[in-house]
Amino acid sequence: MNVAIIGAGSWGTALSILLGRRGFAVKIWCYENEVERDINLNRENRTYLEGFKIPEKVQAFIQIREVLKEAEIVIFAVPSHVTRKILLEAKFYIPKDAALISATKGIEVESLKLMSQIYEEVFGNIFDRFAVLSGPTFAKEVAKGLPTAATIASKNSKLSSHLQKLLSDDKFRLYESFDVTGVEIGGAVKNVIAIAAGISDGLKLGLNARAAIITRGLAEITRLGVRMGANPLTFLGLSGLGDLVLTCTGELSRNRSVGVQLGEGKKIEDIIASTPMIAEGIKTSVAVKKLSEREGVEMPISEMVYRILHEGMNPEDGVKILMARSLKEELYGISLNR
Repeated sequence: MNVAIIGAGSWGTALSILLGRRGFAVKIWCYENEVERDINLNRENRTYLEGFKIPEKVQAFIQIREVLKEAEIVIFAVPSHVTRKILLEAKFYIPKDAALISATKGIEVESLKLMSQIYEEVFGNIFDRFAVLSGPTFAKEVAKGLPTAATIASKNSKLSSHLQKLLSDDKFRLYESFDVTGVEIGGAVKNVIAIAAGISDGLKLGLNARAAIITRGLAEITRLGVRMGANPLTFLGLSGLGDLVLTCTGELSRNRSVGVQLGEGKKIEDIIASTPMIAEGIKTSVAVKKLSEREGVEMPISEMVYRILHEGMNPEDGVKILMARSLKEELYGISLNR
């Protein structure tokens, strides 16, 4: 089985290690020349996933057309803000019968499109061969071979079932879903909530506060998802609650780390400049604010994250505003909009 992975960041590299160990012939596309050389010569990606040996079955390329030759599965693991550009470049070289998997968790800020909607705009109606991979998946733990469970979602049940069986093993277990929209929203918006959880931890507000953020953050994600056509039960699964809990509590979470540093008083510009890694929640917070306004969905935690990140609000003031909101009943349901 020939697999092409587009994107040699931490997640794309971890997937190449996972599949290379399984015996798949993997070609991975690298944006940086030094990453390509490092993988091919040193069998390591010291820029984005240092300390993990990359199997000989994995070959790195700087030319995207070389990666896509004879590919039977193409996994896109690139940041959301460059997805459209890379899809437009790759579409001319992708074999017509190749399965396409989006492993990106984000929303395009300019258009407010989910990744699946961008794929449809670029490729046309491809849902018979398109799937989304999401869930609680820290790259380092996948690369270590630690037990991981995730979701593979497609509107084509034959494709999702095929990919589930093909990609699962005793260390990486996939659950099938047909709710592409819900899986994508859960994977994207949880990054914004994770920044809020990090801010709370950076301010040393305690475990009670973190639990409240996770719980009410899940309510926000569910409200937006249901309004956009998702199944509310999706958000109780791996791509919803599972990913949210991991990203809000795990020390390896880039989005939580951004929040912790904000809570400790650091400026967002300095945080971004300190690492080559991308925390998707920074850009996604802009898209979520616009989507919540467009859809008429109240998302107070997400809005506070936006104001702290992009309007310079003091984190302590954000906490006070959230705690001073009018009192409400706790209600979960399809029509919930509070």
